[in-house]
Amino acid sequence: MAFSHKSVLLNECIEGLNIRPDGVYLDGTLGGAGHSKEIAKRLTTGRLIGVDRDPIALKAAGERLAEWADKVTLIHDNFENLSAILRCAGVHGVDGMLFDLGVSSPQLDEAQRGFSYMADAPLDMRMNGEDRLTAHEVVNEWPREELRRIFFEYGEERYAPLIAAAIERRRAEKPIETTLELAEIIRGAMPPQALREKQHPAKRTFQAIRIAVNDELGAVRRMMEAAPDLLNPGGRLCVISFHSLEDRIVKTEMQAAAKGCTCPPEFPVCVCGKKPKLRILTRKPIVSANAELDENPRARSAKLRIAEKI
Repeated sequence: MAFSHKSVLLNECIEGLNIRPDGVYLDGTLGGAGHSKEIAKRLTTGRLIGVDRDPIALKAAGERLAEWADKVTLIHDNFENLSAILRCAGVHGVDGMLFDLGVSSPQLDEAQRGFSYMADAPLDMRMNGEDRLTAHEVVNEWPREELRRIFFEYGEERYAPLIAAAIERRRAEKPIETTLELAEIIRGAMPPQALREKQHPAKRTFQAIRIAVNDELGAVRRMMEAAPDLLNPGGRLCVISFHSLEDRIVKTEMQAAAKGCTCPPEFPVCVCGKKPKLRILTRKPIVSANAELDENPRARSAKLRIAEKI
């Protein structure tokens, strides 16, 4: 597979990181290395730590970054393990962190990985093939009510009860094995008016299953809780989200780190002792301009938030 991926909000991220030639930077979602390549090009004595949970992406990124190999350290891990990643790299703090939370285009497009409802493949959806949980287990073993919950919460699917019920009926007869089989069950569960919508009827449900399989929201939350303490003073945190639930976590955690004090409003003085760690630089998230959207429609839902370590 040729692991190519258009980097979203590339110029905005590079500007937001405020890169110093001698700084240390972390790209926690290496993907196609588009962002990382632009970071590495700006370093002289600095260092880039590139992280991805997908070994296929990591290998491809290593080839793309070969010209800057003396400045780049590649680590196979989940970005939620920030502290362990920096320890592995022998670094105590960094001058900038970038996280592009979108699924890489090759992950969506490579049929055998089971992310797509447009091609037949085993139900997998793991970003890291070494992880245990697969879409097959979620679809065939999770209780109906839990399926309804994740379809509604993670996919914002209003027909979640109908889809969960249809899956339960089908799997009682025999296991659901492939992506197209699942997509057809979803289609059959929906009322006629839903099938007239522009987007594919399985899109929201597949998104929900992918988020559940990879614990994407939990990983974002753990990363956001850890990141402020691992930035050097003046270091920048740049996070691109593509889903309203991800963006809500990023926004909430940034605001909490910028506020510091967690005492109830009625307390006359602060007793918790917590101080602000971040200064938010984006009052509203940065979104893609029309020129980028013309080239890359997948950037339409991207939102970039930036904060600086105090």
